[in-house]
Amino acid sequence: MWGCPAHYRPTAWTAQVLDHRAYDEPVSYHQPALNTRVTGRRVVATIIDGVVLSLLLGAVGKIFHIDVPTDGSALTELSFDGSLVTAVIVLLYYIVLEGFFGRTAGKLATGIRVIGEDGGRPGFVSGLVRTLLRLIDGFFGYLLALIIVVNSDRRRRLGDMAAKTLVVRA
Repeated sequence: MWGCPAHYRPTAWTAQVLDHRAYDEPVSYHQPALNTRVTGRRVVATIIDGVVLSLLLGAVGKIFHIDVPTDGSALTELSFDGSLVTAVIVLLYYIVLEGFFGRTAGKLATGIRVIGEDGGRPGFVSGLVRTLLRLIDGFFGYLLALIIVVNSDRRRRLGDMAAKTLVVRA
């Protein structure tokens, strides 16, 4: 028995454990199905992220004495003052936090995370694609994204589909 001395006799517990498993069956490393039914949590996470970004942008504006716009319509005027700073901060917030950590503050608070389709962390490119497609997903206050998420099989918005990511319970 696996290089054990000839006089070794397994205890009743050891024999029961060893006999319990069929050794000719292959070992399966199949992951359990991921819970992508997190639409309500995604909505709340988006609201929390909006609040966090508004606070962050307000703080940056006060520190650097810049008039930083905190609403989405002001981002259409990309000047070299506040709106460019706003765009950079928003891009970095989502790309870094979702791409490298899989979570923004809102996702952390609601218990969800972003993963690649392979189950790993999304990475820079996926974070970038997800973030850039927020411009389309965000039409009508993210109503377009909500309609797409509710009607897709794995509850994904356009950014998720293009970036090959999923939002799941953490």
